[in-house]
Amino acid sequence: MPARLDATRRCAAAAIALVLALAAAGCGLGPGDRLEQVELNVTRDYGAGELLDLEIDDVAESDTVMRVLERSAEISTRYGGGFVQSIDGLEAERRDGRYWDWLYYVNGVEASVGAANYELDGGEEIWWDYRDWTDAQGVPTVVGSWPHPFVDGYDGRQLPVAVECMAGGSACDEVRARLERVGATVASGEPEGAIRVLVGPWDRVRLDPVAALIEDGMQASGVFAELDRAGGGFQLRGLDQEGEKARRFGPDAGLVAATRRYAAPPVWVVTGTSAAGVRAASRLLDEEGLRDHYAVAVEGGKETPLPVR
Repeated sequence: MPARLDATRRCAAAAIALVLALAAAGCGLGPGDRLEQVELNVTRDYGAGELLDLEIDDVAESDTVMRVLERSAEISTRYGGGFVQSIDGLEAERRDGRYWDWLYYVNGVEASVGAANYELDGGEEIWWDYRDWTDAQGVPTVVGSWPHPFVDGYDGRQLPVAVECMAGGSACDEVRARLERVGATVASGEPEGAIRVLVGPWDRVRLDPVAALIEDGMQASGVFAELDRAGGGFQLRGLDQEGEKARRFGPDAGLVAATRRYAAPPVWVVTGTSAAGVRAASRLLDEEGLRDHYAVAVEGGKETPLPVR
């Protein structure tokens, strides 16, 4: 065999071996490396009913929110497969002039793209909720995926956490301790681009322009609550899913809620109508207090998920 041909064949064999090795290593020629497990949570009616709660281990670099869902439930899609129509037989529909649909959050933040286009990084909490969105077309962020987005970040970014104490007293220390307990990195000062947690009575927290969106109504903030002036202070009212006032809370009520402006990081508020209300709200920061809730009010040690059911 001529030496040149023999060398050519050896090079070709080496090249094939290299390609196979790269594919086995997941270097863009196969499904990719395995990622950290993700949690899949499926509920209905603003988290009132849990339908599915799974930890998904077999997640690869090429996976999207849609692929994880379709491996875990019976689904149908629309618009070319980019959006979910049904999960386990529960269909998006229009009924009596109102709209029910499947909406999803990743690490507590409303997704801005279809599920088929949302690529995963590993470690996310994916929350699908089937709800009547007629009066709340957008709820930009929720508290029910705690401890996300404080751990594992969101939208592929790990952001610092800034606790802004706004006359919150001991509640500020409570909030910091609970964040650190779940592994969040609480930064000193107010770093740019941080996920902000505002702690204090509403008469102080409302001075923040993002928190003030709550006073502009449910359509502006996605928070099913109002804080109305009453006497020399404020009174907390819980709204139902249609935005109607459904419950009036007492003078020491607390609130844990979250909102955001445009594509900026979420802003959480741990607030109340009194110092006692703020302290009660700070003690809600755990999975038991927040799980599957869009926001939570507290009064006299009793929690009320919002919207009011």
